[in-house]
Amino acid sequence: MSAQTLSLNISNAMVQSGIVHDTLPINTRDGLSLDLAEARRFGVRWAAQYDAADPYPHIVIDGFLPADLADMALSNFPSGTRASDVVYVDRPFEHRKRQILPTDCNESVRRLFDFFNSAPVLAFLEGLTGIEGLISDPYFDGGGFHEISRGGLLGLHADFRINRKLRLNRRLNLLVYLNKDWQESYGGHLEIWDKTGKRRVHRIAPLFNRCVVFNTNKDSYHGHPDPLSAPEHLTRKSMALYYYTASEKIYEETPPHRTVFVARPDDGDATKRVALKMKLKTYLSLPELLPPILYRSLRSLKHRMKRQGSA
Repeated sequence: MSAQTLSLNISNAMVQSGIVHDTLPINTRDGLSLDLAEARRFGVRWAAQYDAADPYPHIVIDGFLPADLADMALSNFPSGTRASDVVYVDRPFEHRKRQILPTDCNESVRRLFDFFNSAPVLAFLEGLTGIEGLISDPYFDGGGFHEISRGGLLGLHADFRINRKLRLNRRLNLLVYLNKDWQESYGGHLEIWDKTGKRRVHRIAPLFNRCVVFNTNKDSYHGHPDPLSAPEHLTRKSMALYYYTASEKIYEETPPHRTVFVARPDDGDATKRVALKMKLKTYLSLPELLPPILYRSLRSLKHRMKRQGSA
């Protein structure tokens, strides 16, 4: 077997196991930038594999960040404690785990996390997952840098589903691991379990510059439940970012309308007529006039009729 054939077979095997090798095309020459359309195409390239993954949609991407950016993230990982650190010790499912807010880190780290909250990254994730209207979390609730020390663990779990501060539905997790020369014997693998929580499906090593993206549903069980076996001077380091969508029930709570202009007292008659027509059209509309329960019923009926018409 030729070296080229062997390399191709290894590559195919990695794709079939859910691991791909691809680099998000971030331009690092002048800050951090990523073309919106190119970002979406990057996600779409792996969308079919993501959607078909077992037991729930997910993907593992090696070499995810440009090498210099991944090195920067690791070199700027905070070693000392920060005022906002959240540390979990001696809990049944969380032990020797530290969460570090990006806002408590240096400028390079803040810019990196702000980039992960930017429109191009949202475009990549929408292309990958098919979930439109994704929203990032500027407060990094539960996210940021994560660090687990020897003996630490994170039990099998399904994540919280509502961001109470933002009142948004949690939809995705994005993890980037920052562990160079990680040995199999150290453990710390991300485990993905089936929807019953009874069968482990995947065991993913937290290798340097490896990204994992997955849907967060009520039964998307994951974690690393076995205590970390790395040497005392090594910790398991990662970046964690969570993404959300708003509820369509907003249309039931707030009557939708376009921008409404008003005429000033000294505006001309033509301008006043246009403004009045716009105001009447807006505030005499069904959402404004009907009781909410009746409007919701009519809106639901309209959607049903539209679906039947396109069937």
